[in-house]
Amino acid sequence: MEASVGVVHQSCPGYVSEPFATLVANRPDDDSYPAADFRTEWGPIFHRGRLDGTARVLVLGQDPATHETISRRILVGEAGQRLQGLLAKVGISESYVMLNVYLYSLYGQGGGNRQLKNQQIADYRNAWLDALLVNTEVTAVVALGDLATSAYTSWSTSRAPAASGLHLSSIRHPTYAEGAARGSGRPLAETTADQLANWNDHLPALAAHLTPEIAVDLTPYGTAWSAGDLAPIPERDLPPGTPAWWRDIASWAVRSGTDAQQKRATITVTVPKGARAWPPLKK
Repeated sequence: MEASVGVVHQSCPGYVSEPFATLVANRPDDDSYPAADFRTEWGPIFHRGRLDGTARVLVLGQDPATHETISRRILVGEAGQRLQGLLAKVGISESYVMLNVYLYSLYGQGGGNRQLKNQQIADYRNAWLDALLVNTEVTAVVALGDLATSAYTSWSTSRAPAASGLHLSSIRHPTYAEGAARGSGRPLAETTADQLANWNDHLPALAAHLTPEIAVDLTPYGTAWSAGDLAPIPERDLPPGTPAWWRDIASWAVRSGTDAQQKRATITVTVPKGARAWPPLKK
């Protein structure tokens, strides 16, 4: 019987080629990631984007959150949507690869700084950076926040020849504004304007060190997010069979519970209203 012709779906093939198959197989044991600082019970999450040698920019993030825990790829929540929009502004639609400082979700931000000194974690992260940045086609690195900048600087110090050919854009994390507003008490509108001004400062140099795939649009961000500043995650970035709403703008995963331990152990996933196609139940 001849198969019916339908939509051709793209997906991420996973870790089938070297050195990534070995890197995934030989990851450090969970004991290397103290439970006081990491939610190791949800498992490691490794990357998002191209592992086939076509990447031209590497994005170094921090740690996976709720959406990433479910989708098994990093930077797919609101932070990922904002980042996807930034890459589009400098002409990049697909030739990127993304890595986090940590494989596991941080349980409290203080652990992020403490664990930068964890040698097993650093050695493993550096092995990934070696695979993605030494003798590859990557020409620029985008570090999202202080942890990412510190981790990249540590790697680049020991890999000076490779790092010398790379442009570094150390920008504020995509959700910096929300965290800064909570931590300082400043209005969210002010911290958002600060974040977008920081991104504007880095746009020209980042674009200058990349070969664009799509039209470059260096129109500066405004003082607040607009609808066009965010972009959905491409289908080919996620594992086969994932629903389209995993890649959409709407939030669909949150930690829930009545105390800290229950919230650590529980993620509630809700299909967004616009993605619900089933008919109402008949009474």
